[in-house]
Amino acid sequence: MFGSEPIAGYEEVSPERRDELLDKLARMIVERGLVTPAIFLLESMKPLSFIGSQVLVFLEPMVKSVFTVKEYDEYTRLLEDRSNVERLLQRIEGMEDEARRERARRKKERKAEKEKK
Repeated sequence: MFGSEPIAGYEEVSPERRDELLDKLARMIVERGLVTPAIFLLESMKPLSFIGSQVLVFLEPMVKSVFTVKEYDEYTRLLEDRSNVERLLQRIEGMEDEARRERARRKKERKAEKEKK
């Protein structure tokens, strides 16, 4: 069935490398403030993850300005598998929660600083 397992013949990405790549992508999404559109896109494409990975092949020339050739190919393979899309969503949400707590902490510190003055 489409999207349930990688295409035969592709070199598998190791679990360690998978985690590294998903963390990198999640961090980039959170740092750029693209959490909401990314979650919307990933949730809506999850049932069609294989087709989504093929869209990445189509967008290859533009996206390779952000990723290396090897990374891009690995991302294409990773996103064929729905479980990796879910892993990416969990990482994005976790990193966004951390970033939100950090922003709240800094805001609280600034407020306390202003009150001291």
